Amino acid sequence: MSAIISPVPGDNPHTGAPDATNRPMTPEERRVVFASSLGTVFEWYDFYLYGSLAAVVAAHFFSGVNPTAGFVFALLAFAAGFAVRPFGALIFGRLGDMVGRKYTFLITILIMGMSTFLVGVLPSYASIGIAAPVILVVLRLLQGLALGGEYGGAATYVAEHAPQNRRGFYTSWIQTTATMGLFLSLIVVLGFRVTLGEEAFLKWGWRLPFLISSVLLLISVWIRMRLNESPAFRKMKEEGAGSKAPITESFGKWGNLKIVLLALFGLAAGQAVVWYTGQFYALFFLTKTLAIEPNTANIMIGLALLLGTPFFVVFGALSDRIGRKPIIMTGCLLAALSYFPAFKAITHFANPALETALANAPVTVIADPATCSFQFNPVGTTSFTSSCDILKAFMASNAVNYNNQAAPPGTVARAKIGEHEFESFEGQNLNRAAFSARSTELTRSLTDAIRSHGYPARADPSQINYIMVVLLLTFLVILVTMVYGPIAAMLVEMFPTRIRYTSMSLPYHIGNGWFGGFLPPAAFAIVAATGNIYHGLWYPIAIAALTFVVGCLFVKETHNNNINA
Repeated sequence: MSAIISPVPGDNPHTGAPDATNRPMTPEERRVVFASSLGTVFEWYDFYLYGSLAAVVAAHFFSGVNPTAGFVFALLAFAAGFAVRPFGALIFGRLGDMVGRKYTFLITILIMGMSTFLVGVLPSYASIGIAAPVILVVLRLLQGLALGGEYGGAATYVAEHAPQNRRGFYTSWIQTTATMGLFLSLIVVLGFRVTLGEEAFLKWGWRLPFLISSVLLLISVWIRMRLNESPAFRKMKEEGAGSKAPITESFGKWGNLKIVLLALFGLAAGQAVVWYTGQFYALFFLTKTLAIEPNTANIMIGLALLLGTPFFVVFGALSDRIGRKPIIMTGCLLAALSYFPAFKAITHFANPALETALANAPVTVIADPATCSFQFNPVGTTSFTSSCDILKAFMASNAVNYNNQAAPPGTVARAKIGEHEFESFEGQNLNRAAFSARSTELTRSLTDAIRSHGYPARADPSQINYIMVVLLLTFLVILVTMVYGPIAAMLVEMFPTRIRYTSMSLPYHIGNGWFGGFLPPAAFAIVAATGNIYHGLWYPIAIAALTFVVGCLFVKETHNNNINA
């Protein structure tokens, strides 16, 4: 952790740095914050664009692949960007600590922008065959690597320009960028869909959001080229105090590695699951579980983001006064305590018919427990084809709560819905055609049964209380702002200048890329295993609670640290 230097006359007595709490930003500081934030918004826009258009992209690049390879490529293309973010943190963190912050995040934005542009011009599977999905996965890998280096560079660069007592406020603008990038990607996609019409958009218009990233890239590079290197890095280089092996120094020495581990488990992991739950899982819950029309769900999430995003800056600025740790820990605790009632309330106001069916029409899955898998499948390479897994996957995908009842060994699983029972089938030894036929037949029978017992196919728009749903979603976003607003400043303040970029980037991207990125498949697996549509929330609740405990017990407050020492 960075040391505290002795104060000089006129300096803050706690930090030794000029007390600039109340002065406005200088023109140079405004330029630093604006350039870093704008570039990072564009990087997040590029990264999330694939997620916004995943179904459309899959239709063009995976249509001719055999089913096994198709599964692998589709999931790799989706997960690759998340999986490699920590490696990007190592590669570009090392570069940033040795060469400089400014030039490193110029490289990251060039890689991200060019990769996104190339997705827009990449020929489809119909044109170049198997090369299309292979190249797409490579481009996603490059995007993930670039993002792994971008965030740490932007946060470090802004923090090292900020006055001693305003780092939380200055870096909080960086914290708005992920949300704004997601929001921008949704708006651009929706705008092109409406302007071009669905048919033209699906045929060729989907490429336009990727192509306009070239314009965003040029703007970002032009702005960033005009910036100067950070004062802390310049001072370190002038004194010859830089690290020659920042990766080894960060993770090969227990004193620093211990702080990295505390940053991961006591800050970043909990922040990540709260962030993903409040935005991505909330959207998944609205569209997949509550069966709300996707455009409607996107609009409600978008409104919640607009209402909640200013609180990133509010909590960042507040952390300069009362500390980072109390705000982040409070956000984790509130998330752990409120997720169950909040999501049940969303169901009540968004799909009351489903709420009624869950209460009045319980379902029982009767199966040999030995044939029931925990359907955690983050890379999409595993098929779950036992009779038990087939039934549970159907129930989880259709938001049907069910009880588990053990059956004798070797029994084919069956579902009891009301007074009727439906036998599943064992699919392990069936060929693709036979499995598809049996699956279609069973799905049709189960669907008819759950519909007759009140489970709706879609949420009724006339029954949605839009105001209450948006308010509840805004509450979830505000929890995100509590854990995310102050964390950039805190991570920067935990490490010395010589290894700061490397040390703070890795725990952040492991937390967000892995703990956060695994939330959707982990939540689905828990729902399928337990038979309760809300039990997927145990994953973020457990991680947020772990971070609360570790953070409260072992992580030290940092807002008075002098990062220039």
